[in-house]
This record gives sequence, C-alpha cells and structure tokens, in this order.
Amino acid sequence: MDLQNLGRAVWERVAPTTAPDAGAWVLLALAAALVVVLLPPLWRAARLAVTIVHELGHAFIGIVMGRRFTGFVVSADMSGHAVTVGPRRGFGRIASTWAGYPAPAILGAVLIQVALHGWARTTLFAALVVLIVSLIFTRSGHTLLAVLATAAGVGAVWWWGSPALNALITLGAGVFLLLGAWRHLGAVISGGGRSDDPAQLAQLTPLPGWMWNLSFVLVLAASSWWAWTALAPHLL
Repeated sequence: MDLQNLGRAVWERVAPTTAPDAGAWVLLALAAALVVVLLPPLWRAARLAVTIVHELGHAFIGIVMGRRFTGFVVSADMSGHAVTVGPRRGFGRIASTWAGYPAPAILGAVLIQVALHGWARTTLFAALVVLIVSLIFTRSGHTLLAVLATAAGVGAVWWWGSPALNALITLGAGVFLLLGAWRHLGAVISGGGRSDDPAQLAQLTPLPGWMWNLSFVLVLAASSWWAWTALAPHLL
C-alpha cells in the first residue's frame, strides 16, 4: 500500500460517520459491560483499563496545572500511581491528585455520547494515539505490556472493525468505564488507606477525606446523568 492509499485508508477510519441505527446493539453493549464489572474473574482482568485511565487522569490535569509528568506504573494487582513533578503543595498538586477517580467516569460518559452520535471511529483513533504516546512514560515492564496490549486491542478494533462494531465497542467501553469508576470509588470509600487519593487530599488541604469522597460522588453522578441523557432515548 503506497502512502497516498494509506493516507486515504487512515482518513476513512478517522472521519466521523452516521451513527448506526440503535437497537439490540445498545442493549448488548450495556449487558456486556455490566457482566464484566459484576463478575469477579472478568473484573480483575478488565479493571486494568480503569486504572490506566485513572493514572492518565492524574497526569493530564497535572500537565494542565503546569506540573511535569514523568511517568506512571500499573502494578500486577491492578493498582497504580502516576508521578508529576512540581510544588509539593498548592492548587496544582491538589487538582492533579483529585483528578484520578473522576477520570474514568468522565471519559466513560464521553465515549457513550460519541458512540451514539457517529464519532466512535474518531474517538478510537484519538485513544490509540494517547496510548501510544503514554508508552514513553511507562516505568515498569508490567505497565509497558499493559498499555501495549490495550493499544493493540484499540488499534485492531479501529482498523479492522466496521462502523457498527466500532460504535458497539466504544459504547461498551464507555459503560464499562462509568460503572468501573463507581466500583473503584466504592472500594476506596469502604476500605481506603493513607496512600489513597482521598487521604492524600486530606493531608494537602483542611478538608477531611469524606468531603473529597463526596466530591467524587458528585462528579460520578453528573457523568452518569449525562450518559443517561444519551442512552435513555434508545432504552425507553
């Protein structure tokens, strides 16, 4: 394939399309995401995606706040941490620390919206670019393999999948991230430790950890409502 044909093929897979007719595929995506989140064996493997988005959420807001992102790690137990360099205290440190738990819910709601409005292929391409760039910042072999495997899966769906399959996968991923964000938050609320984000935020500010957990709940609830506004017309 020459460069001209390659460029045309890439553009065809990046340009937005007319959203496929909603029907059973919406219910299929919802059911699949729910099963993955609720079944422990599937959740233990799939929560990797939630952790990656969580850590990249820290990184993205840290960069926006003027901090320098130096790398992130996803551990074998699916926990993780991202490192941004900058002042030890202050608004930038607080914002970057806060951003982790909302990130999967916000991204999940965005994916649901774009999947139902014809932007699934464009979004998959953008996700692939972000994952490839993030490989530079991986700081362990396990993290490198995890991000590489995720990028390979996203890339395969984007390149070889039909527009309908792209929409199905994007919608399912969005629902999964949104539900996974609630499950992650529930775990930290019920059994979080001193190294978890709410405890760190309590150390950085005068506010107690429960108030930071409440802020996460509010963002997740708003993301869920926004996602529901797109899903409801296809379900009711």
